[in-house]
Amino acid sequence: MYLIGYDIGSSSIKAALIEADSQEVIQVVQSPKVEMDMISHHPGWAEQDPEVWYEHVCHATREILESASIDPSQIKGIGISYQMHGLVVVDEDHQVLRPSIIWCDSRAVKIGQDALEAIGGERCLARTMNFPGNFTASKLAWVKENEPEIYARIHKIMLPGDYIAMRLTGEITTTISGLSEGIFWDFESSDLSEDILSHYGFCQELIADIRPTFSDQGKVSEESAAETGLSVGIPVTYRAGDQPNNALSLGVLNPGEVAATGGTSGVVYGVIDTNAYDPRSRVNNFAHVNHTASDPRIGVLLCINGSGIEYSFTRQIMAEDGVSYDDMEQEAQMVDIGSDGLVILPFGNGAERMLENVNVGAQFLHVEFNRHKRAHFYRASLEGIAFSFVYGIEIMREMGLQVNEIKAGNDNLFQSQIFSDTISHLTNAQVHIVKTTGAVGAAKAAGVATGIYASVEDACQSGDPIKTYKPTGDKIPYQAAYDRWKAELLKQL
Repeated sequence: MYLIGYDIGSSSIKAALIEADSQEVIQVVQSPKVEMDMISHHPGWAEQDPEVWYEHVCHATREILESASIDPSQIKGIGISYQMHGLVVVDEDHQVLRPSIIWCDSRAVKIGQDALEAIGGERCLARTMNFPGNFTASKLAWVKENEPEIYARIHKIMLPGDYIAMRLTGEITTTISGLSEGIFWDFESSDLSEDILSHYGFCQELIADIRPTFSDQGKVSEESAAETGLSVGIPVTYRAGDQPNNALSLGVLNPGEVAATGGTSGVVYGVIDTNAYDPRSRVNNFAHVNHTASDPRIGVLLCINGSGIEYSFTRQIMAEDGVSYDDMEQEAQMVDIGSDGLVILPFGNGAERMLENVNVGAQFLHVEFNRHKRAHFYRASLEGIAFSFVYGIEIMREMGLQVNEIKAGNDNLFQSQIFSDTISHLTNAQVHIVKTTGAVGAAKAAGVATGIYASVEDACQSGDPIKTYKPTGDKIPYQAAYDRWKAELLKQL
């Protein structure tokens, strides 16, 4: 028996095939091999054609079936992970009416701010646990205001993962977790948000049928089987946004567990069991994959725009040709903790939500020309990004999140010992590096509703970490360096 998982990103589509009993990863493929294009007709806009996503799902599926040489009828479930906060709109014939307005599109910021002022910040946080912001609901409001002829033809709205499930099965469904990331869900009433629907003037019929995250969400249709190479009748049994799914992939399901990624942007995603929120809305709260009204599991998401992109920038402008990140790490190891006083604020990728949308910009402070060499900049970059993670974790702890251990994948900044050691010592938490991917996690999760696995925990065991960083050294130099960094940051706020 096999399970297949998809990760619908804005850069590419990944597909993973696993053997169900052993959870062995048989194959992982990516389509396309280069990044997908984005449509940007105006500054701040970012759109993609949902049909392109599905075309690459078909390509990836056919490639993985051919490479693995398996009978597709042996696939017992499909899981879907997807880029969060996007908007897909279709008519009664399930035809896409316009390109998807994706997660990094900022056109609806003003619309969300107006909704916040009308509804009230305290009420928004108490009920949706987020400000309306630039999320899916506000993007739909933009379509209503600016493209009324398209809005009038909308039969259903969907998130990107909902669209892929629709193309596979012919059924239009969504989940509570997905609705919460679109700011359509009221956690107090455990129902659609009347505040949001009423303020924006949305008809409730626009919302797709709600299914549990782990459930039979439709079966592969004859049309999709012909296009993908899958067998008719394979059930779609799981879907979730990429960050909740990444947490699930790492085995982060319960209070006190935390997942993190350090890619172009940085993410810390922790789980709490109360409807708590940050009164300053510096982090976002969404229903986690295993959330229920009677047993809440809320994912607290901290996003740092200026993360790995700062280290990439440092490499680009300072490193000689052919110098790898491993080479940079070795050089940086030669510099003491604190980088001999050099301080880097890494926030050069736009306004930061955790800084209450202040655009601090990237800053290189206390540079001494006769003292600081490339190695100092390499270390100060890693430390500055790590300090931004620690600053965000402090916010999450204010909400009651217990951070005892942090799990991260082995394909980002957490490969750096300097980076991981800095976070571990300052948070007093162990950092476990685990080998997994979002597509693999989605494939495993697909086995729950099919009955292959007895529970979500059984399906999503992340396995033994391939490396662990522990706060075993002297914390004092780390704390002193962080205090200097934080003092410089607070001057900007």
